[in-house]
Amino acid sequence: MIKNNFKKEDLSKKLSNKIGYSSLFSKKIINDVIDTLISIIKNKRVLILKDVGSFKVIFKKERSGRNPKTKKIYAISERNVISFKASKDLLTNLNKDD
Repeated sequence: MIKNNFKKEDLSKKLSNKIGYSSLFSKKIINDVIDTLISIIKNKRVLILKDVGSFKVIFKKERSGRNPKTKKIYAISERNVISFKASKDLLTNLNKDD
């Protein structure tokens, strides 16, 4: 499997090519959209995007973990993580033969 990361710059270039805006303006749009999504997730702890999926903040308690190489035990601190569940429409389109 080839690892090929898709960056915000790549997204802004695609948007710029598709819509015709300058790449600088497209980058600002992408950054504003991402900042808005982060703000909504922080404040409401749930974000549902129709036909895409839902993002949900989950609290994880402190637990112990182990480095598999050295077998040393570490404390993994409590933290918030984001869970994403894809919508049925997204999964259907993903698995559709073209």
